[in-house]
Amino acid sequence: MGADLLAEGRAESPGAATIVNAMATGRGAAFAIGLKVTATVRLIDGGGISGTAGAEGREDPLLIEECVRRMLKLFDCGYGAEIETESNLPVARGLSSSSAASNAAVLATAAALEKLGYDVPDDERLIDLGIDSSIECGVTVTGAFDDASASYFGGAVVTDNTSREILRKEDMPSLEVVILCPHAKSYSGRADVDAMKLLAPQVEIAHREACEGDLLKAMTLNGLIYCASIGFEPRPALAALEAGAMASGLSGKGPAFVAVTEDGRSVAESWAEFEGDVIITETSNTGSKVLR
Repeated sequence: MGADLLAEGRAESPGAATIVNAMATGRGAAFAIGLKVTATVRLIDGGGISGTAGAEGREDPLLIEECVRRMLKLFDCGYGAEIETESNLPVARGLSSSSAASNAAVLATAAALEKLGYDVPDDERLIDLGIDSSIECGVTVTGAFDDASASYFGGAVVTDNTSREILRKEDMPSLEVVILCPHAKSYSGRADVDAMKLLAPQVEIAHREACEGDLLKAMTLNGLIYCASIGFEPRPALAALEAGAMASGLSGKGPAFVAVTEDGRSVAESWAEFEGDVIITETSNTGSKVLR
């Protein structure tokens, strides 16, 4: 390392699966899952900000660098920084990998700054900073306040993304989450929002169900609606439901499908006919946290 290390912070943030996709209406809902992004931020005496993202540095580090840059600007710091992220969360599959990465990067930077005597901003400010970074980098259309909040706080959240307001928050029951993860990626910044907005009235019904606490019904309804809007074949969701899933649908704008179930193996077996990897994880109520 060319410059002196001043402080190091580490944090992890879970990914999130969609209950209601906010792209059509600006209102959404999501819940945290057991797959995570871990960020390490090293503050150094001078120099620039450089990041390494994902396995063997194969992902674009622009977002995590922007998160750290904004955190240091908030405190008018002249520090440099080196950032690394590791993850078992598939990227660009509709599983909130960007929200998890931004939350982890911001929280790890806050942990490093706290060691140097700075007062850490409150949770809402940290979430906003990560969202603003995501918008600046073009990795989100709506700001993904629902995904970011579920990732940060854990459990399930129902949100108004336009006003960045949490309308409902609750723990998720302890259930298995099965993910059908096609090999193709799909980036939110390239989504056809106009096509999605055609079904906004139907998405409003799903969001209303989520606001009233029927999260699983909202998740299945939302998934079917967005399959029709985006052009995905809904057969994976239907197969999961036939195999006993309590809810199943497209996550984000895809291409991943997610099922919530008590029996992950049965759902996984029902997805053997479809292209892609099948991952079994669980719901998470822990949220983002600093690693001491």
